[in-house]
Amino acid sequence: MSAEQEHGQFVWHNGSFIPWADARIHVMSHVVNYGSSVFEGIRCYRTSKGSAIFRLDAHIERLVNSAHIYRMQLPYSYDDLCAACCDLVLADGFDECYLRPLVLRGYGTFGVDPFPAPIEVYICAWKWGKYLGAGACEQGVDVCVSSWTRIAPNTLPSMAKAGANYMNSQLIKMEAKINGYAEGIALDPEGYISEGSGENVFLIKDDTVMTPPLYSTILPGITRDSVIKICQRLGIQVLERAIPREMLYIADEVFFTGTAAEITPIRSVDKVTVGGGRRGPTTELIQKEFFGVLSGENEDLFGWLTPVESKSSLQAESQPA
Repeated sequence: MSAEQEHGQFVWHNGSFIPWADARIHVMSHVVNYGSSVFEGIRCYRTSKGSAIFRLDAHIERLVNSAHIYRMQLPYSYDDLCAACCDLVLADGFDECYLRPLVLRGYGTFGVDPFPAPIEVYICAWKWGKYLGAGACEQGVDVCVSSWTRIAPNTLPSMAKAGANYMNSQLIKMEAKINGYAEGIALDPEGYISEGSGENVFLIKDDTVMTPPLYSTILPGITRDSVIKICQRLGIQVLERAIPREMLYIADEVFFTGTAAEITPIRSVDKVTVGGGRRGPTTELIQKEFFGVLSGENEDLFGWLTPVESKSSLQAESQPA
C-alpha cells in the first residue's frame, strides 16, 4: 500500500481480532475459484465531535441484503457487524479510515455448489485518500464512455455489492486507464447511462439534477441516496430517469458519487468538455453540504454519522495490546 493507504494493525475475523498479516485464505477457497463474496466500502471521518462512521446503518443493511440475495447465512447480526466496525476503528487507533466488511465462502468444497463452503466474515481498515486523485473533488476528472456494457438484468444481481460484479468493473476501469482517462462510464443493456466502474453518476441540466434509476442496472449507492436527500432539502429538483448517452456531452455539470469517490466532478467525457470544464456551482453547493456534515460543521439532520464509541463493544482496557 502507498502512504495514502496505510493499513491497520488488526483485522476483525469471525468475531476476533487477528494481525493484518494473518488475514489469509486457502487457494482452493470457493471465493477464489468462483468469486463468491459480498462486501461493503464505508468511510470513518474525523469530525469536530470525534470519529464517526458515515451511514454505517445503511452500509451494513446493504451488506446483509447482498448476502441474503446470494443465500449466504450470516453468522452475525446487523448489530454485531455495526459494533465490529466501530471496534476495529478503535483497535487500530484510527481517527479516520476506510472500512471493508467482507463476507466470503471459504475452503470446504470443490465445485460450483457453494452451500458446503463455510461463511467467513472479515472487516479490514486502512487510510485511503481521494479515490480519483488529489484535487479531483475541486478540479474534476476526465472520463470516457466504456465499450463494456454494464451487467444485464437477470444475469447477475446488480443490487448486490458482490465481488463477481466487479470483474465487469475492472474491464471498464482498465480500458479507461489504458486510454488516459481517470474512469469510465458504462451504459446499460438498453444503451442508457448506467454507472462508473465503482461510482454512481449524476447530471445537471437547466437546474435539474438527474441520475439513472435502479433498472439501469446500477448499485443502489449510499452516497447517491445521500445526494438525492441533500438536493431535496435544498429544493433542487431530482429526477431518477433513463438518461441517453448524449446527455453527458450537453449537460451543464456531471459528477460521480461513491463512498471512495465521495462527490467528484467530471470535467470532460470522451474529450468533450462538460459545462465550463471545471466543477460547476450546483456540484459545489452539494459538496459543501455533504462535506459540512462529515466535518461536523453542518448539523447532521439525517442522522448519518455514527460516533465510533457509541456502538463499540470495546472498553479501553480490553483493546488489543
